[in-house]
Amino acid sequence: MASNPESFYELYRRSSIGMALMDMLDDLISVERIYPQLAMKILANFDQAITEALQKSVRARLTFKGSLSTYRFCDEVWTFLIKNVQFKLDSGGQIVHADKVKIVSCNAKKPGEGA
Repeated sequence: MASNPESFYELYRRSSIGMALMDMLDDLISVERIYPQLAMKILANFDQAITEALQKSVRARLTFKGSLSTYRFCDEVWTFLIKNVQFKLDSGGQIVHADKVKIVSCNAKKPGEGA
């Protein structure tokens, strides 16, 4: 499915790989190796590529439980802050603990996009 890169959420830019990409692009802009417009196109392509890769390649499932600290719903985006979280992987039953977790959940399609 060839979608317009501008139609993807920018959520993964705040992941470790997204932050590394943005730092590298900032460095290239500051030494005048690329223009800011090219950096924006690269980030838009990153948004599309990471979204499609996660949709196609990740098949693992997990369950989690914890104490819901805060939640909000704004602009079709749910944000949950959870404390004392226990994750259990379905494959193998491995358990991982975390003190705090932030979950951001968006619709598959952005507001205003067709069906």
